[in-house]
Amino acid sequence: QVQLVESGGGLVQAGGSLRLSCVVSGRTFRSYAMGWFRQAPGKERQFVAAISWGGMGRYYADSVKGRFTISRDNAKNTLYLQMNSLKPEDTAVYYCVLDDSNTPRAMVSRPLADFGYWGQGTQVTVSS
Repeated sequence: QVQLVESGGGLVQAGGSLRLSCVVSGRTFRSYAMGWFRQAPGKERQFVAAISWGGMGRYYADSVKGRFTISRDNAKNTLYLQMNSLKPEDTAVYYCVLDDSNTPRAMVSRPLADFGYWGQGTQVTVSS
């Protein structure tokens, strides 16, 4: 059974930082691209960042480029999202996703239904 468990969310002031983690079990983590999405209240879930299975390819939404960094530790089966210079508009539930098709560059445009494995989400709230 595949499980993705996020942690690290919380309440932070604008300009602050948070690091999200996602621990994966039930799959050979190092074999799959991974990604982060987020969903704000009343809005659709949107792509945030993606990383290739080896970590060399990294892709970001324009809204987070230069502020967020996606990374992974394949020895620990863990995906990370370092979020700096947070803004109130970053407030959302953040989800990690496992990419069965290993096409992280295309993750930004693929339909959500393409992804079969999601975490439960972790809430990030940025106050102004």
